[in-house]
Amino acid sequence: MKKKLLLMFLIMITALSFTVACSNSDSSDTSNKLKVALILPGKKDDLSFNQSMYEGMMAYVKANPDKIDLKVTENVYEVSDIEPALLDFADQGYDVIIGHGFQFMEPLIKVAAQYPDTAFVLGTGYKFESNSVIYDVSLDRGGYQMGVIAALATQTDKIGVIGGADVSEIYRGHEGFKLGAKSINPNIQVQEVYTGDWNDTAGAKEAAIGMYDSGVDVIWHSGDGIGLGVIQAAKEKDKYVLGNVADQHDLAPNNVLSGVVYQWQAVLEGIFADIESGKINDLTDNERFYWITAENGGEVYSKINDPKGWLTSDDLTKVESSWSDLKSGKIDFSVIKEPTN
Repeated sequence: MKKKLLLMFLIMITALSFTVACSNSDSSDTSNKLKVALILPGKKDDLSFNQSMYEGMMAYVKANPDKIDLKVTENVYEVSDIEPALLDFADQGYDVIIGHGFQFMEPLIKVAAQYPDTAFVLGTGYKFESNSVIYDVSLDRGGYQMGVIAALATQTDKIGVIGGADVSEIYRGHEGFKLGAKSINPNIQVQEVYTGDWNDTAGAKEAAIGMYDSGVDVIWHSGDGIGLGVIQAAKEKDKYVLGNVADQHDLAPNNVLSGVVYQWQAVLEGIFADIESGKINDLTDNERFYWITAENGGEVYSKINDPKGWLTSDDLTKVESSWSDLKSGKIDFSVIKEPTN
């Protein structure tokens, strides 16, 4: 009996030692990773701005499983909620905190100044601290391609563009859209609306219906909730819509003609490399901006889906030629004035 008890005790001690060893090993692995918080203003599966970044981060994590320990928080949209969220992660000792959206800018630089040893990453914007960087989209490129497609597809020579807030990247996109459309038809009519809020689905739908009723037959939108509103209007009026940020074909297979697709992983490698090396504190002002573009593969356009047959084979050749020129940097965007915000 004593021998059995002794044997059981030795087995328990061995099992406990193995558990402790595994636990220490896991803890060591975690301690070598960067603790990263990604704060999204919306849902990670919104088929738009939030999902594009979530998928980009997950692709980076998959490709670099030993580098970061990621925490994702969704639906932090109101500015009044952003600063507390940033402070909470900073107080928890996170190494990198990402605020995915222009509305994060003011709270993020305020908190960044209080936590100089934490790296802060802002999704679109123009203000920064010595421990922060910005990733952004050269949406004039994607907008240009959407303008080309819209101008080639329209049957009325009337097209539209609907944005959320009139902020830098959206402004650039709208101006690029106009430039691309007029490269095809200098006399084309372009209607433009800003709702003032990316989540104003109802307002965007109403604006889109107004455009369609006035003769517009192709509209491009800038994403998030307003994009859903424009797509709903396109379905109701049976017109075409061009998506933004993600491939939105499945939302309206008979009405989504194409769209700009963001691939943030094109810049994430560079951002984390600079953070890990400590280079972030020594970057010049220009080096703090990481741009996704047509040239670096951060912007692509989704497959043309034309059930109405509005695009001819010659039109499709022009679409491909336009994209080739964008990727090779042949299009001159200097005519677009920089936004003042």
